[in-house]
Amino acid sequence: TAVIIAGELLKKAEGLLDQDIHPTVVANGYRQAAEKAQELLNLISFEADDRDTLLKVAMTAMTGKGSEAAREPLAELVVDAVRQVEEDGEVDTDNINIQRISGESVNESMIVNGVVVDKGRTDPGMPKQMEDAKIALVKYPIEVKDLETDAKISLTDPAQMQAFIENEEQMIRDMVDKIIASGANVLFCQKGIDDLAQHYLTRNGIYAIRRVKKSDMSRIEKATGATVVTNIDDLKPEDLGEAGLVYEKKIFDEVLTFIEDCRDPKAVSLILRGSTKHVAEEIERAVEDAIGVVASTVEDKKVVAGGGAPEIAISKGLKEYADSISGREQLAVAAFAEALEVVPKTLAENAGLDSIDALVDLRAAHEKSFYIGLDVFAGEVVDMYQAGVVEPQRVKKQAIQSAAEATEMILRIDDVIATKGTGAAPDMGGMGGMPGGMPPMM
Repeated sequence: TAVIIAGELLKKAEGLLDQDIHPTVVANGYRQAAEKAQELLNLISFEADDRDTLLKVAMTAMTGKGSEAAREPLAELVVDAVRQVEEDGEVDTDNINIQRISGESVNESMIVNGVVVDKGRTDPGMPKQMEDAKIALVKYPIEVKDLETDAKISLTDPAQMQAFIENEEQMIRDMVDKIIASGANVLFCQKGIDDLAQHYLTRNGIYAIRRVKKSDMSRIEKATGATVVTNIDDLKPEDLGEAGLVYEKKIFDEVLTFIEDCRDPKAVSLILRGSTKHVAEEIERAVEDAIGVVASTVEDKKVVAGGGAPEIAISKGLKEYADSISGREQLAVAAFAEALEVVPKTLAENAGLDSIDALVDLRAAHEKSFYIGLDVFAGEVVDMYQAGVVEPQRVKKQAIQSAAEATEMILRIDDVIATKGTGAAPDMGGMGGMPGGMPPMM
């Protein structure tokens, strides 16, 4: 939306410049219009963070994308996920983990109130599931650390070799013993786990995963209350997280580890399914968009009608505002108002409708209500709030502000200097037939 509006603002600015209106005047007028547009947007917004409105916001974001056929169940998942990770009115969308798996219907998608890691156990002999899990998060590798510099060790007899091997094994055993002593029965390690360490962990009935992504470690920390330790020597019982169940499960060709039954987890996972890889990717993109707009709505608690309704309402208000301004800035404000109409115009064109007729109908309808927008499926103007088409106020604010700032920046550019970028020195034309770059003969 910001790009479309910016393009139209530049087009209108070109017309104003052709009328000998100075670029600074146009830029100032656009800035005034953008500030007024923010005020008008506040007037036509309404407060709402109830579940029904959040579902409408999510479904609006997924309209026209590959997920449209299943947007209702997906919207339910999105709203549940955002609400679960909300803390003090703020939403960190990084705490919503998305796992995309092809091979099933999109209706098989689900939410896990915990974390799903795209890895299985490091050893098949480890327990496949662990109830009442005590979870250790270790950043340090459970293996003998390599030397930072090259070194040579001279061994003169087999006994020395055996002692060297036993010393390495003891170091591994000591690290595993510290994990056991902490009371952990599940281990997530961000680095590697030595084969011998895997053997000892398996023998002690510990579920372990190695090379876990940093982002997953952070989510597990949020979901279970665990603390990531950077050194195995620092691991204590109070650093452990808790979950009712940790288990390995194979879905289609993916082996995953589920961490469930966490107490008030502030990190959740969405398992998104699709019949093919392409479908699953489309579903993921649509859900990511929906998560973003629902998170914005939860934080700001303000929405506007969709379907081009806010742009028409703001355009109408700016035209009235322009009449109250003296000076040439009035023309720039009026141009800004006309530029905003490009949004409903583009909607109409993309739906195969006559854009002129659509604009005329919208302008007439806005004499009665600023919730009226364009229903591209029905091909008519309707009350978009009643139709369930709503968007976060923040998205509209950012689009208008970004478009205005980008346009103003371009208008204030005095000139453009082009360069070939070869790095060669410019040619110094010679005098009196002398080759370029040669000094004149004295």
